[in-house]
Amino acid sequence: MENIVVGIGGMSCQGCVKNITGILQALPGVERVEVSLEAGQATIAYDPDKVTVPQFKGAIEDAGFDVL
Repeated sequence: MENIVVGIGGMSCQGCVKNITGILQALPGVERVEVSLEAGQATIAYDPDKVTVPQFKGAIEDAGFDVL
């Protein structure tokens, strides 16, 4: 497992946090997701053999948020 921290722009409420958490957890190979509204970031524990960083970024952007 590897960990990555991704900066996220455009989050304004806990609904955004819940949305992003669900989107990221649905990706294959993602073990754990912690999204912080205050810090504006997501910490993701994942299996790099099953999912890639560009997939995280694409999923976040497809949901209408910015990857910083």
